[in-house]
Amino acid sequence: MADAPLSGLRVLDLSRILAGPTCAQTLADLGAEVIKVERVGRGDDTRFWGPPFLKDKTGAETKESAYYLSANRGKRSIAVDLAQAEGQALIRDLAARSDVLIENFKVGDLARYGLDYEALSQHAQGLVYCSITGFGQTGPYRHRAGYDFLIQGMGGIMSLTGEADGPPLKAGVAVADVVCGLYATVAIQAAIHARARTGRGQWIDLSLYDTQLAWLINQGQAYLTTGDVPPRRGNMHPTIVPYGTFPASDQDFILAIGNDAQFARFCAVGGCEDLATPARFATNQARVRGRDELIPLLRQVTVTRSSADWITVLEAEGVPCGPVHDLEQVFGHPLTQAREMVVRLPHPLAGEVDLIASPIKMSDTPVTYQGAPPLLGADTKQILTQVLGLSPGQIASLEAKGVIDTPTT
Repeated sequence: MADAPLSGLRVLDLSRILAGPTCAQTLADLGAEVIKVERVGRGDDTRFWGPPFLKDKTGAETKESAYYLSANRGKRSIAVDLAQAEGQALIRDLAARSDVLIENFKVGDLARYGLDYEALSQHAQGLVYCSITGFGQTGPYRHRAGYDFLIQGMGGIMSLTGEADGPPLKAGVAVADVVCGLYATVAIQAAIHARARTGRGQWIDLSLYDTQLAWLINQGQAYLTTGDVPPRRGNMHPTIVPYGTFPASDQDFILAIGNDAQFARFCAVGGCEDLATPARFATNQARVRGRDELIPLLRQVTVTRSSADWITVLEAEGVPCGPVHDLEQVFGHPLTQAREMVVRLPHPLAGEVDLIASPIKMSDTPVTYQGAPPLLGADTKQILTQVLGLSPGQIASLEAKGVIDTPTT
């Protein structure tokens, strides 16, 4: 781990659910030491978000949900009761010995415990304190709880997702949470870099709502440019045609034609060269303006062959295309295996567990997996001993009071 890019960085992760844990997991993959702080007796809410749950060596269900496993790799878990003064003192001491703190409590909640940025930064001026909330630390919605589904709706992405004549739809995974976590990862590393120059940490205020607006990208900018509200177009692109799913004789496949030369090659393969003439749809501008006429004509062409036939012949001609895979096909695909996008790690209950790997490939300081997602409180004693220097007697006293939990399995 000494060669990992974030080796020597200690992260205190007080976050739950997905955005914060995703950020902390990425930092752990890059070599940071991540201490996950969880509630005594229950832990992260996502531990119970199942089924499915991980099965142990006997085939029996554990209390480790697939959801929890998705975002907590490489961390150590400590179970602390923040409602007790001694628990708050432990977190203050850990924060003073950490470089980064990540939290996603409601605005003002941690201030009640003396664990807000203002309080902690007085004793740890170099602390980078990242707060993740639904709607930010300021503004009229700052006290509201924010969940991915709500943010997808309020932030506009659902208005763009779904068929034109159908209802608005959310994405199939919690993309607002995940992208917010990635922005948090970028912001934290930027703050660490700034600290190297100034010696000072800082408070990062990240919201699901803000980051959702940021990744509206071209659709959001199109509205700001024109004032026109973009409609839902299903799988079709707003400004590139043809770019979407098309029916083959057996199933749908994807065409992602990004320029005029590719369109001409597609028409040559499909025997519809007349569509690529200057008088018709030779340019992307003409195809976008004439999409209502062009798309039905292309569908009449694509339905004449199987999806495999189309993909084979179009790939040979350099026309971007591809299949629509389900997850069995994704994880069984040779490309997934070649890119090593599934990692198998030892697990205390299951023996081994398969996890989605990090997509970060670095030639000199590669990602290093520090371990499977931890059991609740599995590292409490070790952390209190190694980081805070507590004695066995002090730890036993805290456990007896219910301030901490130190499970044996």
